[in-house]
Amino acid sequence: MSDHTDEQLAVDVRGVTRVYPGHVNALAGIDLTVRFGETVSISGPSGCGKSTLLHLLAAIDSPTSGTVTVAGHDLAHLRDPSDYRRNEVGLVFQFHNLLPQLSALANVELPMFGTRLSAHQRKSRARELLAEVDLSDCEDRLPTELSGGERQRVAIARALANEPNILLADEPTGSLDSVSTTRFLELLDRLGASGMTIVMVTHAPDVAMHADRIIEMRDGIIVDGSDPQAISIPGRVAPATTL
Repeated sequence: MSDHTDEQLAVDVRGVTRVYPGHVNALAGIDLTVRFGETVSISGPSGCGKSTLLHLLAAIDSPTSGTVTVAGHDLAHLRDPSDYRRNEVGLVFQFHNLLPQLSALANVELPMFGTRLSAHQRKSRARELLAEVDLSDCEDRLPTELSGGERQRVAIARALANEPNILLADEPTGSLDSVSTTRFLELLDRLGASGMTIVMVTHAPDVAMHADRIIEMRDGIIVDGSDPQAISIPGRVAPATTL
């Protein structure tokens, strides 16, 4: 993960709209900034544009108008979106998307193929990441041999494989039970305390409260961005950030 000053923006979204065929306005003019080291939660009802916004940040989709800049990259001018996703952002979704035929260790190694790391370095890094998410004893297990919470933690380890600047998470606890959700939130807090920038979409108020700032969306627009100083999380220092 790169070093950044407090004044630099991890995310800078300006005047973004996204219109789908049939005149479906998923986003109707979004402005959003996120500083490096900040954890931001995006909440709101289904269909309000939360996931669309996250997909734009991941360069999975493109805006109809406006600009999206992430970690200094204007996403409209990416030479290789897959290279951007591999090196700048880590992606975690509600359903882990692990390759079922590969072990937990091999799934975490996968994003490191195509980098300058040797086979030994890839394996060593994957083992370190599985240890970080408390899954050292699950290296050789297939996804079908893991619980839902364990699979999600493997997915998080995979998302961190190339030391991304930003972690993007779309409903990361949506398919987890209460015990697995608690463990995920503990990990989220550790990542935030380490300086990781996190942008997550969630319906769950208890998950959202682990962020420094909560963004509320309705009908494709941002209707509220809570003061990060109003949220107190043990061990976290919320940056002074404005929307």
